Amino acid sequence: MNARAALRDIVHLADDIGPREATSDNFVEAAKFVQTRFERLGYDVHRERVRVPSGNSWGTPVPRGTSLNVIAEPAGFDAKEPHVVVGAHLDTVPVAPGAEDNASGIAVMLQLAAMVSQQPAALPVQFIAFGAEEPRGSGDALHHFGSRKFVADLSRSERRAIRAMVSLDRVGVRAGYVPVCTATESGNRLRDAMRSAARRADISTRGCTNFTSDHWSFAKAGIPAIRLGSIPYAGYHSRGDVPRVVDRRQLDRVGRTVWAWLLTLKN
Repeated sequence: MNARAALRDIVHLADDIGPREATSDNFVEAAKFVQTRFERLGYDVHRERVRVPSGNSWGTPVPRGTSLNVIAEPAGFDAKEPHVVVGAHLDTVPVAPGAEDNASGIAVMLQLAAMVSQQPAALPVQFIAFGAEEPRGSGDALHHFGSRKFVADLSRSERRAIRAMVSLDRVGVRAGYVPVCTATESGNRLRDAMRSAARRADISTRGCTNFTSDHWSFAKAGIPAIRLGSIPYAGYHSRGDVPRVVDRRQLDRVGRTVWAWLLTLKN
């Protein structure tokens, strides 16, 4: 896991591009950046359009429009065959540069994509940068638009083929441990497997319950899903969510945790 490279990606997303509301030009620029990175790593990449309503995102009015999921798959990928999904949301609330929420998750995901491209796991890994995760109002119906769209479009056989989904969301704030969160009991075995892999890599973790990231869309469909991340910090959903809130060592812990788990997968 190249945590310094991950930090450079965070700086680019948060400082060079800036706030990435799901329907904005900045979001499209960020999606192009992620797509190019995936393509350079040899993945087959496609975009999924996600329609979102107008609303209010953390105190700021937002227009209706279209966002994007950027989906990267290894050559020859078959969604009806066993595989795992690793995802991170690309959008931010309108005012936030989003270094921690969620350039940190995107950056770690890109590093994992690079590692898997060099040493494939036993099961294929589908990487997804989700659009429109941030709320556009209160309640579950106005949240997680990108992952909800992705799951809703899956056939029954494609849902069964997903052995696990891991959401990387707010993974860079300094801590001595990695949060590993479930939303439903269907994720308990996956949570335990992730924590066991982390122990073997000498990384401390803590279990938690969380419904506020893209893993929730998968968990509601009965797919084993967990979230890594969610350490509280002062800059949350504000202009203070800048690269200095992100800790390189924490990025490394999260990346090594997921990598250790990927190496345990069996076909």
